Amino acid sequence: MKDNLLKIGIAQIAPIWLNKDQTIQKIEQYIEKAGTQNCELLVFGEGLLPGYPFWVSLTNGAAFNATIQKEIHAHYIRNAVNIESGDLEGICKLAKENRLAIYLGTIERAANRGGHSVYCSLVYISRKGKIKSVHRKLQPTYEERLTWAPGDGNGLRTHPLKQFTVGGLNCWENWMPLTRTALYGQGENLHVAVWPGAERNTIDITRFIAQESRSFVISASGLMRLEDFPSDTPHIDQIIKNAPAVLADGGSCIAGPDGNWIVPPVVGKEELITSTIDYNRVLEERQNFDVAGHYSRPDVTQLVLNTERQSILKEVVGRK
Repeated sequence: MKDNLLKIGIAQIAPIWLNKDQTIQKIEQYIEKAGTQNCELLVFGEGLLPGYPFWVSLTNGAAFNATIQKEIHAHYIRNAVNIESGDLEGICKLAKENRLAIYLGTIERAANRGGHSVYCSLVYISRKGKIKSVHRKLQPTYEERLTWAPGDGNGLRTHPLKQFTVGGLNCWENWMPLTRTALYGQGENLHVAVWPGAERNTIDITRFIAQESRSFVISASGLMRLEDFPSDTPHIDQIIKNAPAVLADGGSCIAGPDGNWIVPPVVGKEELITSTIDYNRVLEERQNFDVAGHYSRPDVTQLVLNTERQSILKEVVGRK
């Protein structure tokens, strides 16, 4: 395929909820499927591995010191991803074998923060199978704050992919103008927005970001239905008692740099969504507006980006 063309895949799937090993197996199946269809970039939804914390809003998650919250949270931590321990090695290997870049939404058990707090992290894996960035969600939203810790700017970076420059954000981070601008300023022209799954989230913001940035925008969502809750989940009866039939309906879509739909939101289907995009369309739309280029005024307004990985511990090596 020509260097200006890029075949995209969106894996709109449900996790094997809160089961890390089985969800990894399902992710690997979709990587292989995307590989057989010659995809060059594959995107999964927010926190897909091992799943979004739907239990919080269904089980009075704000109840302080509640046994049920502690036990489900402990289960969540045990099934979170520890990158340093090699949890993503199999996925990286498949990415390399299929020459496929991946954006994967994970729940990360961060070693450099002690290993007992979890972060909603968007991991970028190159076509060579290397993890190039791990972006921890800056600001968890509403009930997410009861289980996810706030992240930092270390993963706010872009990556070359053929002629494209790709970057990504988690869910409502996509509404944060300065955070978007941090990626625009690094030359982003293919924006990846990942979501737990709701057409109401993707239908407006996807096209808006495309119009603002004159970039291609991929919104990748997950699915979650009542039947997707494993029966061996701790306190499953309490979780599903008040759960609706559909908690996440998908809504994955792709908009072009003019803001028009390439793939309108896909709702309620578990499938691999594919499309081929052309970098030349970015150059055409930047002719009249380039938010970080000829239409910016850095002499008037500038953005400061702190990319330091935050940790409570900083070691100072003394003289020997």
